[in-house]
Amino acid sequence: MAPPKAILFDVGGVVVLSPFQAIREYELENRIPLGYINAAIQRGPADTGAWQLIERGAAALSPEWFAAFQAQLSRPDVWREYWISWAERGGGHADTGPAGRVSELGDQVPPVPRIEAEKVFWKMMRYSRRPDPWMYPALKRLRKLGAEQGKWVVGALSNTVHFPTGILDDEGVVFDKSIIFDGEGRDSTDLREWFDVFLSSAHIGVRKPDGEAYELSVRELSRVSEERGLGKVEVGDVLFLDDIGINLKNAKKVGLRTIKVNLGETREAVRLLEREVGVPLVDENRSKL
Repeated sequence: MAPPKAILFDVGGVVVLSPFQAIREYELENRIPLGYINAAIQRGPADTGAWQLIERGAAALSPEWFAAFQAQLSRPDVWREYWISWAERGGGHADTGPAGRVSELGDQVPPVPRIEAEKVFWKMMRYSRRPDPWMYPALKRLRKLGAEQGKWVVGALSNTVHFPTGILDDEGVVFDKSIIFDGEGRDSTDLREWFDVFLSSAHIGVRKPDGEAYELSVRELSRVSEERGLGKVEVGDVLFLDDIGINLKNAKKVGLRTIKVNLGETREAVRLLEREVGVPLVDENRSKL
């Protein structure tokens, strides 16, 4: 297969640290079954879920939104379904009852855990301010080759949140969304500048996994490619990297090529990316920011 003409990145969990790690830490700290919070987020509903609305730019960060997000994480039906499935798989804590018997003892499902929605949200946002030690250097190399040799265009399609100016986080501090680099790096702290095309769901009004988001991305990548004299980009020319299965599944339906970036396995994803583009992107022994 020919190398891609465009590489499209998700941001959180791919080129910056995963907000899922922040969720995992919160769940461990509060003895919540691992994966529950993300499952509750994904259950939406797709059209009216608080998380889905904020990522489409259809809601604003406010006390009312955080109350709605709290409710999304506290649905008894979602909790019951997830807890039974989790416990039947063996669970993770000794006080959950015998694995494999929970579905027969539904009255033993514990109450919905109290989740501090605002704390979870801001913990996720803070995690997403640091670049991934493997994928970010690979992205820089890709962008450099694209600019110098006309090999490809590089874009981002990210489900995002719009932060009002001066908004305070859960610790009462004005939130700064700029990227944090360790050491004295001179890289831009505005991640939008890392890409030739940057599509933010909260600003374009459509989020992954909606097929329209991928179609818009292809059009924008093609526009930039043609402006540079590199020719039109078709849907099959785009390689898309994401850490969420449903996002990749729907991208494939549209026709994009995909790479799954698993939590804690960005180095492996970079290896797959290197095979696709046909050039080394990072030092095999050590990544550098």
